[in-house]
Amino acid sequence: MLRRRLIWLISGRVVMSTVLLGAAVLVQIRAPQAQPADPFFLLIAFTFALTVLYAATLSFAERHRLFIFLQLCGDTAMTTAFLYLTGGINSYFSFLYMLPIIGGSMLLLRDGGIGIALLSTVLYGGVVFGQYAAVSDWLAGGWVGLATASLPPVRVAEYLVAANVFAFFAVALLSGSLAERALAADRRLAQASTAIADLKAINQHIIDSLTSGLVTTDPAGRLLTFNRAAELITGRPAAAAIGRSAADVLQVPQEFASLLAAGLPDTESRRADYTYRTDDGIARELGLSAADLLTPDGRAGFLLTFQDVTDIRRLERDGRRKQRLAALGEMAAGIAHEIRNPLASLRGSIQVLRQELTLTDEQAQLMDIVLRESERLNDTIRSFLAYARPQRPATTRFDLARMLHETAVLLRNSPDVRNDHQIEVAVEPEELPFDGDENQIRQIVWNLATNGVRAMPDGGGLRLIARFDGPPAAPPTHLLLRVEDQGVGIDAEDLDGIFQPFHGRFAKGSGLGLAIVHRIVTDHDGEIAVESERGRGTGFVVKLPVVGAAVM
Repeated sequence: MLRRRLIWLISGRVVMSTVLLGAAVLVQIRAPQAQPADPFFLLIAFTFALTVLYAATLSFAERHRLFIFLQLCGDTAMTTAFLYLTGGINSYFSFLYMLPIIGGSMLLLRDGGIGIALLSTVLYGGVVFGQYAAVSDWLAGGWVGLATASLPPVRVAEYLVAANVFAFFAVALLSGSLAERALAADRRLAQASTAIADLKAINQHIIDSLTSGLVTTDPAGRLLTFNRAAELITGRPAAAAIGRSAADVLQVPQEFASLLAAGLPDTESRRADYTYRTDDGIARELGLSAADLLTPDGRAGFLLTFQDVTDIRRLERDGRRKQRLAALGEMAAGIAHEIRNPLASLRGSIQVLRQELTLTDEQAQLMDIVLRESERLNDTIRSFLAYARPQRPATTRFDLARMLHETAVLLRNSPDVRNDHQIEVAVEPEELPFDGDENQIRQIVWNLATNGVRAMPDGGGLRLIARFDGPPAAPPTHLLLRVEDQGVGIDAEDLDGIFQPFHGRFAKGSGLGLAIVHRIVTDHDGEIAVESERGRGTGFVVKLPVVGAAVM
């Protein structure tokens, strides 16, 4: 602010000096003897030289206010010299004193203006006093003569001096007051600008801190703003989205895009749940809501908010699955009691009859089929009971790595494993101490591994992987178990139902293996996820919390 005012002062000084120079040249052309030319031109040249000096020392003047006051004093002295050369009390240029007075008020406020006004009074009064004291010839140095005979009467001179002095101080007070008010207004404006900038920054931080996507559009549906969460959810930078159609960028369903085009009628739903696919091919389930963007001038567009509800939908599906499993569990206890006891009686009776009766080969074969199928039915009921009546985990510390190797040995020697099957164990580190129910954890690995072997009828590799997981440089918080196979895979539409009872995909088995795995993982407060692609294999990931220190 001060630098700009100094530049205005220097520019005004140049303009005034140029105007005076032009006037002097014009006077000399029209009336060569009207004014002494040499000292007048010398005075203007000296003013130009001082102006160049002031411009060169502009930075110094910004730091030292005294230098500004000295500049203004120099301007006042130059004005006094110009006044003296143009007739003193008879000069029409006494108004030039107003310029340094106004400059002093603008640069140094009211005190500076009053100081320059006081100096102007002293110098102007000195010139008039010199004229009336008949010392003008001495002041002029013999080459400038002021005719004292042409001076106005003393009373007139006193009136002129008083009027000019009053004008000096009036201008100083008025311009100083205006300068102080302007300075106060500038300060208030700066404070208001800072407050507005801070408020704008806070609003922007709030918008960018939202976990929900927030975008605004114009009435035509073109994006105007795109917050940080919107960038993260959609995978698109704001620069690539702003200006485009919101319906295209957010991939909203056609019926919802029609609602936006119609201006969101009050009778229609303003929410849409749909699948969004990023440029990387990642599918995300979005929940989008729309509202009118209202301003004092009316509706200015639309306000769209959306969230990535993929995890919420997955939890909802898990909740529904658990409800179905709980209902089936309640039914299982009753079914077991109603079927298992009669089944035991039938089996015992058949065994007695087979031993006591003389049977033909065909009859003996039929008896064997009955006994074998009753045993299979009994195994199914036993598995169903194991699923329906879960036992409380018996937590002990055991080496998970050792358990995985033992399970791999059992698998290699099972009748389902052939020479074209490869079973690999990958653990990190070599010992994995874990607190949990060893039998139930073993059941998890065995069920997943046997499913993996059965999913590879043409051979392939099966990997059992285990490691601890957690934040860097901190104790582990979870145990990750991963069972991968190179089998036939699972269709995407079948993934949600694989943990339901009797959802088995293989001829051999009860269809309860994965349901029991899910129940054991849930009992351990863990999570299980599946990744599969048809023809590429399947990977089950079990995440169990570490409840004890991971040391042996």
